[in-house]
Amino acid sequence: MNTILIIDDDDQLRKSFERLLMEEGYSVESAPSGELGLDLVTEKVPDLVILDMRLPGMNGLETFHAIHKIEPKLPVIIMTAYGTTETAIEATKMGAFDYILKPFEVPDMLAVIRQALEAGRFMRSPVDMNAAPDNASHEAIIGRSKAMQDMYKAIGRVSPTDATVLIRGESGTGKELVARATYQHSPRASKPFLVINCVAIPENLLESELFGYEKGAFTGAFHRRVGKIEQANGGTIFLDEIGDMPSSIQAKILRLLQEKSIERLGGREPIPVNVRIIAATNRNLESALSEGRFREDLYYRLKVVTIWLPPLRERRADIPLLTAYFLSRYAVEVQMDNPGITEEAVKILKSHPWPGNVRELANTIQKTLIFNRGAPICLEDITQAISGRILGKRDSVKADDKVIRQWIRNSLASKTTENIFDKCMDRFASMLISEALNLTGGNRSRAAKLLSLSRPTLHSKIEKYRLKFDTLVKED
Repeated sequence: MNTILIIDDDDQLRKSFERLLMEEGYSVESAPSGELGLDLVTEKVPDLVILDMRLPGMNGLETFHAIHKIEPKLPVIIMTAYGTTETAIEATKMGAFDYILKPFEVPDMLAVIRQALEAGRFMRSPVDMNAAPDNASHEAIIGRSKAMQDMYKAIGRVSPTDATVLIRGESGTGKELVARATYQHSPRASKPFLVINCVAIPENLLESELFGYEKGAFTGAFHRRVGKIEQANGGTIFLDEIGDMPSSIQAKILRLLQEKSIERLGGREPIPVNVRIIAATNRNLESALSEGRFREDLYYRLKVVTIWLPPLRERRADIPLLTAYFLSRYAVEVQMDNPGITEEAVKILKSHPWPGNVRELANTIQKTLIFNRGAPICLEDITQAISGRILGKRDSVKADDKVIRQWIRNSLASKTTENIFDKCMDRFASMLISEALNLTGGNRSRAAKLLSLSRPTLHSKIEKYRLKFDTLVKED
């Protein structure tokens, strides 16, 4: 469960905000002053700070500076009135995640909170590389094949530099993990790392999201807004799915790479920025070039260093390692002992083409564990998971029902029946959420609608059950 610290001297707002966030599934701490807030940051290290600019004693900007010195990667959202907007913009340029005007709209604030928590997780959760399956973290790149060893070497060589990196590979190969590993091993690791999915954000919003805008730039632009590129000044921007970026924005990214400056929408003065660009795509950029959908000059600017992620079918020797890793990881998530896997089952895993790559393998192992009855995973379990029969097709509903009932009987008959009802319900809730995320391709917004849950509630349950996916899209 994520912990959010609210620092605001308005007792009524602070308490009502506490209730709202607790109802959304967050753990909440609060402080009426900057000094007391700093004590809580030092003692408990929250996942996010929401900070008012006007405070007694140490003001909001001073408090932000002090927080930033204690925990540079701790995301901070600024709350500000119109009169202190310029101060909030200054804090944002210095590393604050974003700012919200008071009085704020609750859905807007909750959306920024989710984005900030995700950004904080990306910055603060280390990515293991080439770790042993049993000792790897939830964020790990697993593999010892020659192709993976070459990739580790490429990350090691490019990380200490400021070179632009283009990460290429099929969907599900783990491009985001490679981007994060490159950032975390770079001299910019103490600075912001912000992810922009060029597909998830509508074209008409992507430009203002990246570059910001000036007051009066368009209808509804009532104040200046700093874009993500400015927010990441000194740090790294990861442009995911850049092969789908609209051509109008490609030109502005090219200018950023060439001139190290941007212009806000409605602005006339260039703004110098110091950011490193890491981009990723699963598209064939060469075909896009020939068809006029991608700029040739941007193509060559991006591919200063190219890191290729091999598809799983081209590194089958890594499948046993990946299988062991996912078995260990998901056994913890579904609260069961690791049952192991038979040699015959591993052979069928190695022979499968895996069009969905590592993500598909992870989902397959997760499904088999959810329906596992305690015995080692066998060939039949894997065959059913790959074919999709355990997802509830008509010809297997009754068989699946028997499997579930047998698992319930085994659980009830086990020696440790403490909190058995809660454990069973948690396991089924974990399974339900996992499948909703699988069906929506990891899109939390659509999964929440499918489950009739609010997005923060879904987020808290993902955290509770420690459900991790290689790619999670936050919004439609």
